[in-house]
Amino acid sequence: MQFFPDVSPEQKSAQQYFDECLRLAQLGDGYGWGHIRTVEHYFHPYGGYTPNPIVFLTAVSQRTKRARLITGAVLPVFNHPLKIAGELGMLDAISVGRLEAGFARAFLPHEFARFGVSLDESRDRFTEGMEQVRQLLERENVTSEGRFHSFKNTTSLPRPTQKPRPPFWVACTISPPSFAETGRSGHSIMAIPLAVKHMEELIELYRNARREAGHAGRGRVMLAFHMFCDENRERAWEIARAPMHRYLHSIVEAASDWSTVKSKDYAGYEKMIEMLSKETIESQVESGAAWIGTPDDIAGQIERYVEGMGGFESASLQVNFNTLGYEEAERSVRLFSEKVMPRFRDL
Repeated sequence: MQFFPDVSPEQKSAQQYFDECLRLAQLGDGYGWGHIRTVEHYFHPYGGYTPNPIVFLTAVSQRTKRARLITGAVLPVFNHPLKIAGELGMLDAISVGRLEAGFARAFLPHEFARFGVSLDESRDRFTEGMEQVRQLLERENVTSEGRFHSFKNTTSLPRPTQKPRPPFWVACTISPPSFAETGRSGHSIMAIPLAVKHMEELIELYRNARREAGHAGRGRVMLAFHMFCDENRERAWEIARAPMHRYLHSIVEAASDWSTVKSKDYAGYEKMIEMLSKETIESQVESGAAWIGTPDDIAGQIERYVEGMGGFESASLQVNFNTLGYEEAERSVRLFSEKVMPRFRDL
């Protein structure tokens, strides 16, 4: 279950939004959903309600018992690695070792501009910051001389509950080098089929790079989808249509600077945003990026997508996207949990 806030204070207060999310997280945990996840974004209705995913996941840890808690993702580009490592260690302790740490480069130009960080430093800041966090979690008395952050003889506290540290995920969007590098590093990968029509090729690139680097197993791939389930097909589409279209419009608006901004670290992002501007709920369902309809409809959509992708390890579902109401999201989660999930338990 992924919570990606996409509302303004005029549409839904933060108090109401987080109350609904926590109730849905508790509901999903009771049904055996595998993880709860949220993002780090700033300043804009697209994601801006979660500037710190660790704060939200700490609250989730007190409302759930089994679900893994995934930062999806923290952004080293805007945070000091000493701060990230300490906060991750704290959440791992509070959740009794249920944390999985996801990292991302960030991709919205307006965030870089407001933080005063160059887009052309994105990849280097990400690589350095994530590596420094890894060292701080795995070892004591760490010394690191970096281009952006340096520290000497530092032991991050609290020490991680999981040894040697919580599992790491890396968020990748459309860049083949990012998928390959994540495979070589041995980390898990989180991606979004929202505007990517060749996801199968990117995942294969990840798995091949992982194997060639000598890592055991296929690795783990998590893909994010919008999901709304209802007993009636027409009603499902009617309820989901407007929130889905507002969500698509919001991401295009938040990333609109890519029409004029260029960066060596973000090749092709202007084309991705142009593609998203043409997306509809119909095209999202057709491509498999959204699961909308009756339990039978959604089961069929999942089967077709999994077959076309050659399999992946985890689906992260947005269940209360945009202004979708709590009662509607709750019914959808219950129906999906009771009628769809059992069909895939042995997949």
